[in-house]
Amino acid sequence: MNATTHPRLAARRGGGAGTWWSKAVLRAVEEAAFGEKDLRVGRRLARAGAVGAITVGEGGAVAAVSDGQDAFTVEVTVPVLDTADAAAVVELVAAESGRIGALLAGQLPHSFVEAVEEAGVELLPYGGELGSACSCDAWLDPCPHALAVLTQLAWLIQVDPFVLTHLRGLSRERVLRDLHRLVRTPAVDAPLDGESAGDSAPSGPDDVDDLVVAEDAAVRAARLLRLESPFDAW
Repeated sequence: MNATTHPRLAARRGGGAGTWWSKAVLRAVEEAAFGEKDLRVGRRLARAGAVGAITVGEGGAVAAVSDGQDAFTVEVTVPVLDTADAAAVVELVAAESGRIGALLAGQLPHSFVEAVEEAGVELLPYGGELGSACSCDAWLDPCPHALAVLTQLAWLIQVDPFVLTHLRGLSRERVLRDLHRLVRTPAVDAPLDGESAGDSAPSGPDDVDDLVVAEDAAVRAARLLRLESPFDAW
C-alpha cells in the first residue's frame, strides 16, 4: 500500500482560524462521535500531543495514542473512491487552470469541491463514513483515542489537502501521475501539418512537471512551518 507517515504533532493550544475544508472534516468527526464527553476527551488527547506519527494510506490511517500510562493502536478508515470517481476527480483538477497549483500550495478551492460534488463524487467525508478500530477495551466506535486521531487528521488536511485525497485513494503521486497521463493526449503528441514528428513538442505534461518542480519544494517547506503553528480551536 502506498503510505505516507506524518511526524508526530507537538502539543498545542487552540487559536488558528482553520480552513473551511478542515472544519468540514471536524464536523464529520462530531457526527461520528457518540457523545460530547467522548469528543472532549478526544480533543484533549489530540491537543496534548498524545497521538504519535500518523501513517496515511489509501482508505485509512494508523497511529498510536498515549493515554496515561497506556498506549493504544488506532486504525481509522475512510471509503476509497472507485475507479470512475477517482478518474473524475483528476479530470476536474485538470479542467481549470490553477487547480493543481492550489492543491500543491495547500489550498482546496471551494469551486473545485462543488464541481466534484456536481459530478456525483463525495470527496469530503461525512460522519457515517468514518470507521475505526482501537486496541483499548472501549465498546464505542469511535472511541476517544480514535477521535483524537481523526482530529489530528483534520489538522493535517487543513495544511495539506492531499492527505484527504490520499485517504480517498488518490495520493499526491497518483494525482500528478494521472494528470501527466491525462494531458498527454494523441492530439498533443501528433505532429502538425507540414511538421515532422521530431518538430512537435508536447507542452501539456511539461507544464505539469514544471509546476511540480517549481512549487512542490517550496510548499513542502512552508507546510512544515505551518504545522508548527496552532490549529483551529475545536
